[in-house]
Amino acid sequence: MENKTLETVYRIVEGIDDKLGEDIAVLKLSEISSICDYFIIASATSLRQVKSIADEIEDRMEMLDMKLRNKEGHQTGNWILLDYGDIVVHLFFEEDRGFYNLEKIWKDAEIIDVDNVIKNNI
Repeated sequence: MENKTLETVYRIVEGIDDKLGEDIAVLKLSEISSICDYFIIASATSLRQVKSIADEIEDRMEMLDMKLRNKEGHQTGNWILLDYGDIVVHLFFEEDRGFYNLEKIWKDAEIIDVDNVIKNNI
């Protein structure tokens, strides 16, 4: 199960990167929380780009038969949450990301090297 989850994390990170998302962070929560195994957090410079990244992720996950459990914030685009069960994606308009500061809230989580994820397909 872990390998499939890591492959899914890769596909999401790849989609964010392809749409020029910024400051991509992958937090491994499985050791510290039962909410999910991974948070993927990224920013974009416009509300349109935030929505475009979310749409790209949804398309990729649909191709992998990954069911979206919950989606919030798409209408406004300031903070879009995509819940895939083991993986929760948080996409922020850059000005809003610092306010919520999820990385600080989840500071005990293991940080996965995103550059390694992108270059080596995990």
